[in-house]
Amino acid sequence: MALDQYRDEEEDEGMSFLDHLEQLRWHLLRSVAAVLIFTVAAFLAKSIVFGKVILGPSKVSFVTYQLLCKISDALNIPALCIDTLPFTIQSRQMTGQFSMHITSSLVVGLVVAFPYLFWEIWRFISPGLYSKERQAARGAVFFVSLLFFTGAAFGYFILSPLSINFLANYQLDPSILNEFDITSYVTTVVMLVLASALMFQLPVVIYFLSMSGLVSAAMLRSYRRHSIVVILVISAIITPPDVISQIIIAMPIMVLYETGIMIAKRLEKKRALEEQELSENQ
Repeated sequence: MALDQYRDEEEDEGMSFLDHLEQLRWHLLRSVAAVLIFTVAAFLAKSIVFGKVILGPSKVSFVTYQLLCKISDALNIPALCIDTLPFTIQSRQMTGQFSMHITSSLVVGLVVAFPYLFWEIWRFISPGLYSKERQAARGAVFFVSLLFFTGAAFGYFILSPLSINFLANYQLDPSILNEFDITSYVTTVVMLVLASALMFQLPVVIYFLSMSGLVSAAMLRSYRRHSIVVILVISAIITPPDVISQIIIAMPIMVLYETGIMIAKRLEKKRALEEQELSENQ
């Protein structure tokens, strides 16, 4: 096994710049092919992908609204139940529905193919790492994909419906009707889902920064107050202009930041034990 690893490193060192470019090209081609396959599948499944998934948060039958109504009945808090969404979705451009069909299919294809995309990226990057670094980053594809899907689910099932409900019920005057364009609706949902998925990668980012020695648990703790401000600002940028959505996405990100501190602390303890064992062996 050690011999195979030595051969792999030897072959990698012997590769020219053009060989690396050729490898990168094939990784990118396979990644694009995977996204296109899932995009075409989503495009063909229009009634499911668009009618039920994309438009799901715009209907009172959506699972989040139904769950809130059940909680409302159990706690006897009528305000929690969302049983009306006073808005309609329109297409004011001739190409609006078709372009949004393509856009939503592409986003679904990207989300579904994400684990494979990251696996291809990791296959290209990992040979350039030391064996110790590869050992420390075991399971990276699994954890990155898990956090990505968790963030996407949070954005879709929690952030999107609550934001849509707030914006649908917000009125300057009763004479103004909420008639949202399909482009605006799809863009809002896609932005919330993808932004949440990316923001949930914070523990992974902290893990690699800590592993490389760029940040420490003490440093992260000292900048805790600053991080809260930064998280709130980023949350305000990626969410619709309402305080509720901003707070909803900021809360789990703060929890993930604290999780990152725990991860950094654990890595530091592990590194200290390794250094102590090394000094004892010497």
